[in-house]
Amino acid sequence: MTAPNFRIFKDGFKALVIGSSGGIGAAVAGVLEATARCSELARLSRTERPDFDLLDEDSIARAAQILASRHGQFHLVFDATGALSLDGAGPEKTMAALDPAVMAKSYAVNAIGPALLLKHFHETLPRKDKCVFATLSARVGSIEDNRLGGWYSYRAAKAALNQIFKSAAIEIARKRPNAVCLALHPGTVETNLTRQYARGRFTHSRRDAALQLLAVVDDCARKQEGGFFAYDGSRIPW
Repeated sequence: MTAPNFRIFKDGFKALVIGSSGGIGAAVAGVLEATARCSELARLSRTERPDFDLLDEDSIARAAQILASRHGQFHLVFDATGALSLDGAGPEKTMAALDPAVMAKSYAVNAIGPALLLKHFHETLPRKDKCVFATLSARVGSIEDNRLGGWYSYRAAKAALNQIFKSAAIEIARKRPNAVCLALHPGTVETNLTRQYARGRFTHSRRDAALQLLAVVDDCARKQEGGFFAYDGSRIPW
C-alpha cells in the first residue's frame, strides 16, 4: 500500500504526531516524514523535547505553546496515545476483577489525557485551511458494537473518548469550519500494547496500519466527514 498524497491539505502542510514513540505513532510519523508534500513534522512523546506527560496538564499546555512557536499551525494533529494494560493490570474478563484504581487510571490515560490534548492543541489548527485532528480510539469503545462484554475499564474509557471527540468536533467547527475530527480504530496491530492479547492474530504491521489510518484521514478530509472510523474506512457506530 502506498502513502496517501494528502492533496486535500495545502502544499507544504505541517503535521504533529503525539505519542510518536509508540508503535503506531512512530509508524505514522515515519510515513508523514517521507511524504513530500509535508514540509514540517513535529513529534511529541515522553522521550522527546519538549517535556510531555499525558497526565500533567501543565506539561501539555507548555508543549502546545512551544510547538506553536516553532511551527505555527498544524494541518494534521494525530494523537496516538493510549494504554491497554496499566501497572501490570490487563483488561478485566469479569466484573469481579474490577479495581477502582485501575479504572481511574485507564480513564485518565485513555480519555482525560486526549481531552487535554484537544483542549490545548486544537488552537494550533488553522482557522480557514482544511485540517484534521485525529485520535486513536478502539472498536471496543463502541457501545452498540459491544457483543462480548468484558474489558470494562478500557471499553468505558474509549467510549468516553469518543463522546469527548464528538462534542469537541461540534465546538471546533464553529471557528474552524474546515476542520475534521476523527476517532480511529487501528485494528489489531503488532505492537507491545496488543502482543499479549492478540494470540498471534494480527490484522497488519505497524507500517501498514499507519498507511491505512492516514488513508482514512485523507479520505475523510476530502469528504469533510468526521466521526468514528476503522482502518479500512468503514464507519463504526458510537
